[in-house]
Amino acid sequence: MTVTGSRAAPGGAPATTGPVPVRARRYVGPVTDSWDRAAQEIVDRLPGQSWGRTDVSVYETARLVSLAPWLTGHRARVRHLLASQQPDGSWGGPGGYALVPTLSAVEALLGVAAVPAAVRSTATSLPDATMRGLTAAHRILAATTGGTLPDTPAADLIVPALVDRINQRLRHRPRPPASDPAADAPLRLRGELDSGRLDAARRLSAGGRPVPTKLLHAYETFAHRAAPLGRPAVATVPAHPLAGSGTGRPAGTVGGSPAATAAWLATIDPARTEVDPAPARRYLETVVRVHHGPVPCATPVAVFERAWVLTTLLRADVAVLVPPELPGSLRAALTPAGAATGAGLPPDADTTAVVLHCLALLGQPADPAVLLGFRAGDHIATWPGEDGASVTTNAHALDTLQALRGGRRAADLDVLHRSISAWLCDQQQPDGSWQDRWHASPYYATAACALALSAAGTGARPAAAVLRAVDWVLRTQRPDGSWGRWHGTAEETAYAVRILLATTDPPSERMLRAARRGAAHLVPSTADQGPALWHDKDLYQPITVVAAEVVAAGKLAHRARLTGVNRHA
Repeated sequence: MTVTGSRAAPGGAPATTGPVPVRARRYVGPVTDSWDRAAQEIVDRLPGQSWGRTDVSVYETARLVSLAPWLTGHRARVRHLLASQQPDGSWGGPGGYALVPTLSAVEALLGVAAVPAAVRSTATSLPDATMRGLTAAHRILAATTGGTLPDTPAADLIVPALVDRINQRLRHRPRPPASDPAADAPLRLRGELDSGRLDAARRLSAGGRPVPTKLLHAYETFAHRAAPLGRPAVATVPAHPLAGSGTGRPAGTVGGSPAATAAWLATIDPARTEVDPAPARRYLETVVRVHHGPVPCATPVAVFERAWVLTTLLRADVAVLVPPELPGSLRAALTPAGAATGAGLPPDADTTAVVLHCLALLGQPADPAVLLGFRAGDHIATWPGEDGASVTTNAHALDTLQALRGGRRAADLDVLHRSISAWLCDQQQPDGSWQDRWHASPYYATAACALALSAAGTGARPAAAVLRAVDWVLRTQRPDGSWGRWHGTAEETAYAVRILLATTDPPSERMLRAARRGAAHLVPSTADQGPALWHDKDLYQPITVVAAEVVAAGKLAHRARLTGVNRHA
């Protein structure tokens, strides 16, 4: 296969003289089938997607409705909330995944209902949507405790903050004549859900003390009006390699989040501060223009998108030509502290590991010693001070350490390599799967861990863990040949196919048959490939990343049909 990138220039900087072969790989195939063409289209689009491509968020869109009604696209955002409400009155995913977006939408619509002129064209449906949303919020909250709340980022801040805001609005809201008294009752936190962490974050912000960078993504939950001297508790971030269009202007975001940035703007008092709000306003106007009103949670996310897409395709030996600016942008994103998903977000081990792995696959390796800064005992943390741990972050780190053995601090990295491998085996569920905090589906986590342990080749225990994962995938295939947590999806089917075809060489006949049945659900496309399954403040889909996963799995299955066996790197 002719995987290509850019030739390294003296001093490690990528030259831009055109694509050249990067490395010899084990499979050499045509570049003419539909999977290769779809892959090339995905890669060709990446340079023009400087903000990344994700779907829009009910949670984040509703926060702009509430926090920034002055912002361009307000009516479109309200209409989006009304159109995306589900028949049972809720918003968002199944079960506990509906809590955060439903609370956010209800709080926003309670505010809009007080000023119907702002959305006159949809005002007739607002009261009904608001009451049905309140009823759903009571029902979902009653079934949710701290132990059952999905582990989405900042949920322990968001839920109590929104419950407090909704109850404040209800206290000052005239009750409609036909309203349901039960729906108008105050919302109540139950079980282990409480406002303890939210109260601590609010005290930090109110006292003008430094706010941990990792909390800024949810700054809207605890933002505080500027102190008497007019200085906000946090500042917008400086320029980022992929945040703009080379203008040199600041990125203008707080926490890489439209909601957090809008909340920051609300803390600025122009009469008492010299802080320039213009970059933050430009950031928000750009985001709403790109998405036609509604907005995603985290943006920009181009570093994440580019690293994940290229790594997925290259590992599956999909034939693509990689524009030279892509590896250059990934190298630029690496700092001594690691790489961040995008402007306003802190460097994290997950993005750092995948960027490093991607550069290694492109023949432009960088020093993996930066991962040592994320060590947390026998594994690594997504960022220093992380609550909990992520198996997929550690699986991606294991991939990187395997691809970049030797070099500076080789002994320390080898110790980390062995300890992460053992730790991942310890985290495997009794049924053979893995679960992770960054994705709703066990198929994502299981694919990451099984692929990493298979490639690492660190002994009998990892090999046995991979076989248990394969057995779990075979046992959980749906009658129609697909895979999925709630129902069959193209994305989850792609993860299952990769587990079957890229972890055991050669795969058994049973694995081949299952993979081929699953492949019938995979279509080469750059479009939306199914429901949102990834964790941010609510569920989201990184559209291009998922499309690359489907194409990579489809190519593996296509090759298996042609040859009867998979050859993987």
